[in-house]
Amino acid sequence: MRHPRNSNLPEAKLLPTLKTIEVHFNADLQAKLDKLATETGRATGELVEDVVAGYFDVLAQTREMLNGRYDDLKSGRVKAIDGEEFFDSLRRREDELLKNHSTQ
Repeated sequence: MRHPRNSNLPEAKLLPTLKTIEVHFNADLQAKLDKLATETGRATGELVEDVVAGYFDVLAQTREMLNGRYDDLKSGRVKAIDGEEFFDSLRRREDELLKNHSTQ
């Protein structure tokens, strides 16, 4: 089951195109990119393509995970918890651990 708000939308498809774009980086980032290119023997453009492709892969995985979590909440497979209640519980457990550690 997909996220209901996305159910009527067509799935995005990436079509390979041969376009060149120019990207400008600040001096520090450009220096890091140039250094990595020198160390690896790869062109800076290839490195940037790899980084962007990796970013999109991570973004797609994150979106899939979040959609799954949303589906789990909506279906009732998991129950949402109150944030304040969670952090209070976490603080109590931390206090207990610190108390037990200091008595040893």
